[in-house]
Amino acid sequence: MVVCGDDGLAHRLAAELRGVYREQVTLVVPPSGRRVRQPVAGRARAASAALLGMVNAAVNRSAGGDSAGGEPNGAGRELEAAEPTEAVLAEAGVDRAAALALVYDDDETNIRAALTARRINPRLRLVLRLYNRRLGRHIEDLLDQTAALVTGGDPRDTGLDGAGTSTTVLSDADTAAPALAATALVGTSKVVETDGLLLRAVERQPPRPGEVADPGLCTLALLSATSNDPAGADGSEGSGDQGPQLLPDAAAVEAATGRGTVALEQVSYAGPPLPAGVPPFGELFSRRLRWSLAGLGACVVALAVALMVVTGDHPLHATYVTLLDLFAINEPAHNDDAGRQVLQLLSGFVGLLLLPVLLAAVLEALGTFRNASTVRKPPRGLGGHVVLLGLGKIGTRVLTRLREMDIPVVCVEADPEARGMATARRLRVPVVLGDVTQEGVLEAAKIHRAHSLLALTSVDTTNLEAVLYARSVRSRLRVVLRLYDDDFATAVYRTLRAAHPGALTRSRSVTHLSAPAFAGAMMGRQILGAIPVERRVLLFAAVRVAGHPQLEGKTVGEAFRAGAWRVLALEVPDGETSDAERPAGAGADGEAARESRLVWELPDTYVLRSGDRVVLAATRRGLAELLGRRTRQGAGS
Repeated sequence: MVVCGDDGLAHRLAAELRGVYREQVTLVVPPSGRRVRQPVAGRARAASAALLGMVNAAVNRSAGGDSAGGEPNGAGRELEAAEPTEAVLAEAGVDRAAALALVYDDDETNIRAALTARRINPRLRLVLRLYNRRLGRHIEDLLDQTAALVTGGDPRDTGLDGAGTSTTVLSDADTAAPALAATALVGTSKVVETDGLLLRAVERQPPRPGEVADPGLCTLALLSATSNDPAGADGSEGSGDQGPQLLPDAAAVEAATGRGTVALEQVSYAGPPLPAGVPPFGELFSRRLRWSLAGLGACVVALAVALMVVTGDHPLHATYVTLLDLFAINEPAHNDDAGRQVLQLLSGFVGLLLLPVLLAAVLEALGTFRNASTVRKPPRGLGGHVVLLGLGKIGTRVLTRLREMDIPVVCVEADPEARGMATARRLRVPVVLGDVTQEGVLEAAKIHRAHSLLALTSVDTTNLEAVLYARSVRSRLRVVLRLYDDDFATAVYRTLRAAHPGALTRSRSVTHLSAPAFAGAMMGRQILGAIPVERRVLLFAAVRVAGHPQLEGKTVGEAFRAGAWRVLALEVPDGETSDAERPAGAGADGEAARESRLVWELPDTYVLRSGDRVVLAATRRGLAELLGRRTRQGAGS
């Protein structure tokens, strides 16, 4: 495996491939002076991981190299290069590599390197990190067509989990955004979203005596027993028996009294459509102006009724005469009675009041249309909203997710030319321009009345400073920090928990959430998404049953391995409508099956066949055990 990148994702991905999948990895990074700087703790952790890899390599070489079974020893090397040129890729061994990941922060660099790598090795599996999703789809098709012309086949034939040539375009922002957005909301669950598939993981509190918890589609995990709000070591992979248990069996769920659970639910998106470019009528005019217009309208109606009573005219004619008097274009009532003269004077006075109100309405309407394309300010009286810090790649994707769920958001951004400013204007989200570390910026975002704070800047210390200041303003504020390093996150969490025991604190690492999806794509399988369970990650993958002895020919119940993987759903091909070929209990509605293409609530007695394709929930090590060696053996044969 070859990994090329310039930030923390490259180091995290290389560690994932070495530690979980036991693959040989060559890491290509820029020289120290030119790479994107990681947080101090993150750089120290990456250096420790590299040192550990070299020690393991030396031990393995002294023991005689690879094991008897041909298993890779997890050793690797690191190259320094300013750009992934053809010479650099050749030195990294792309011509004989199984897969290449290009995870530079710049899309153009990744595309240029992908085109070069495809020319060097047409059979290479490519994984690209691209923020532009539309461009990514076109690049993916282009590179796959190029590979198909050289190999003489369709690289997508085995694209579900096979070992064939393929190109996968992923975005770390898209992978992490659903989990970050969900963590900030009460009652809103973690989600995994794909085309036509939306899964939701719901954290449930321990049932009371005599109550039975709703398991949903299945129970994905048991939460930590040590704390109601675990983080760091309390909820990581090294937390022991008291930590979270992923994919427990029925006996473990029944025996786990007093522990919360994470249950899986299938939902469909029912959020509001994105706002149109023209604001609604109620937002064209201020509330004071609307009351003024309503009052003048009531005066006109009253004057018309009074004229009808005094003169006995028809209602329509009385209204017409009143409007003429209102605009001062009627003949003076010299020869009429006193009542008619008084009404004409009153109508003229109301007309004088009407002119400035109409002028104010025109000016406000023009100002509203003008401001629709500029940054909005937080409205007065706003409360219960989410304050989002940072409108970079991650913040922009999280902002879109929150607005799709109809959650009120106020953004804080120091750079008026940031990537997400255009999205904020299009979604008509209020934005406070200023440095979040400066006094008064968070107050302008109404932090004292906010529901939660999402600190998603790329600098750990900035996120921490903003959270500490926000907690000084409102001690029980729910906060979510974007932190790179697990050790730093542990220290931050424990300090905040001790200082504010009644408030909710979460720490999330974008690279930690997205690296498993990139690693799975390099191994040649379709990762649907990842759901964080405290500080661990549960993966969802689409897998072809053929070639996997742990699945093929076994029932759904027999294929389940606690703590490793679990079959959740069966993909039904478009043409399959026969009830005999559909699992019992899957339903007889052929139209529904063709629409969703996924059959849920599979009976434990259903036998998995070689032609089936299933959706799995798996731990990282479980997925590596189930699928990690098949790709390398298939390529070698």
